[in-house]
Amino acid sequence: MDSITATAQSWLIDFFDEKTKKEIRHLIENDPEELKDRFYKNLEFGTGGMRGVMGVGTNRINKYTLGKSTQGLSNYLKRTYTDSDIRVVIAYDCRYNSDTLARTVAEVFSANGIRVYLFSELRTTPELSFAVRHLSCHAGIVLTASHNPPEYNGYKVYWADGGQIVPPQDGEIIAEIDSLSFEDIQFGPNDDLIHMIDKDVDEAFFEASVSNGDFHAKGKDDFKIVFTSLHGTSITAIPEVLKRAGYHNVTIIEEQAKPDGGFPTVKSPNPEEPEALAMAITKAEEIGADMVVGTDPDSDRLGIAVRNLEGKMELLNGNQTMVLMTKFLLDRYKEKGFKGNEFIATTIVSTPMMEQMAKAYGVEFKTALTGFKWIGKMIKDFPASKFIGGGEESFGYMVGDFVRDKDAVTSTLLACEIAANAKANGSSFYEDLIDCYVQFGFYKEKLISLTKKGISGAEEIKQMLKDFKENPVASVQGSKLLWVEDYNTSTAKNVQTGEERTIHLPKSNVLIYETEDGTRIAARPSGTEPKVKFYISTNAKLDKAEDYKSVNSQLETKIEGILSELNL
Repeated sequence: MDSITATAQSWLIDFFDEKTKKEIRHLIENDPEELKDRFYKNLEFGTGGMRGVMGVGTNRINKYTLGKSTQGLSNYLKRTYTDSDIRVVIAYDCRYNSDTLARTVAEVFSANGIRVYLFSELRTTPELSFAVRHLSCHAGIVLTASHNPPEYNGYKVYWADGGQIVPPQDGEIIAEIDSLSFEDIQFGPNDDLIHMIDKDVDEAFFEASVSNGDFHAKGKDDFKIVFTSLHGTSITAIPEVLKRAGYHNVTIIEEQAKPDGGFPTVKSPNPEEPEALAMAITKAEEIGADMVVGTDPDSDRLGIAVRNLEGKMELLNGNQTMVLMTKFLLDRYKEKGFKGNEFIATTIVSTPMMEQMAKAYGVEFKTALTGFKWIGKMIKDFPASKFIGGGEESFGYMVGDFVRDKDAVTSTLLACEIAANAKANGSSFYEDLIDCYVQFGFYKEKLISLTKKGISGAEEIKQMLKDFKENPVASVQGSKLLWVEDYNTSTAKNVQTGEERTIHLPKSNVLIYETEDGTRIAARPSGTEPKVKFYISTNAKLDKAEDYKSVNSQLETKIEGILSELNL
């Protein structure tokens, strides 16, 4: 505790503003536990960059922690691009303090002689990714905490390709940041280097979204959409993109349309949570809409609800939307004729059904660690290959490569194209998904997330993963364990034959069990939240669409049995 107090006291020097010092003095004198949580570590870059609770301290998001990261990034940029007029673009979302923190970040860059393009108002993360290449920038920053609770904010770094930073750059940037003291931050802005941007970039992004997501589907005039931005940034883009693509029957949930970092109408602004889309689903039932779309605060994730076989609105999971979106894109490419260099991509904890689809269409399948930065890296690493589309189970999808991060704007348009086209052909989004199960196998997944906050929570997560590794299951619902994939050691071992394979992906704290019947159980800590996540995937053969309900019920029962076996 003495070292923590000493760290906190180092923030009492004149460099720090009086408001910050006053709060630290109060914590030292009155709240040692809170002081400990704020100063026991530094915020780290995870799968989605740096993200944390806002407030004073090294373990919080504030002008000093972001300033230090920006100073380190400035040093790294100047060392990397020695002969260039270095340019950075910055966007921010609806969260509390995002606008002022974005301005602080811009000022630090400018103080270091770096030219900054700063969006004049909140914008989506996919537009920021697009803007990096559109404006020929060397890097990009978006201030966002995605779908985290209101007290969070974050800082995601993008490189010149429009994708998030990946190894070895992220490690080199972190090393540069860690070498600095807070007093090294240059806060004095050069206003001549800060340029405000808005409509010109918006226009280019809207055009690109429509170009990549509009497939001239039939039935647009007869297709009803209910859309909610969940108080986030997508209100600045999705209604306009849908309108330009020919969708005029769009009902916006007005109570959730105004950007608000408090997210007053939902417990969590996460489209993965059914509660977040409850208001939109109620409206859809009221007006007889065909589809509900909701996005998270920075508009990189989307949740979709469509009418099931009983005609009721049902929220689909990320694997389900990813599968049907990918099949639709594959069919369009097939119509034009494959050139032989196409690929689709997903992550190691997403549905194995994606690989089965790739085999069926004869295209390459690539898999990555969790986090869209790895899919963006694939596009950069294989410039001769053509990325068709891909996503991950956590409600993220990317259409083509004009954006290099998950993109709820273009993906929303694509989902509407699929559903409108299906309806015009006498089918539906849901029925087309069932047809996928018949064609490629019925895969059903379940995610369990356990939140463990604070220092004790971090230790609990560590112990849970240790126990999961050291006490492997022998069988799952009667199916014997076959493979153990340990991404920390980069090895996959067949426990029945002793065969070992090398995993050719960066090391990561992920463990996956696979049984003889193809059931997969994965465990990993979240890179951006105090959570441990367990991913369950089961599968069965579906001979015909008429058997969907009975087979679905069987798989649901199997998943419940697995959760019971694992005490989840």
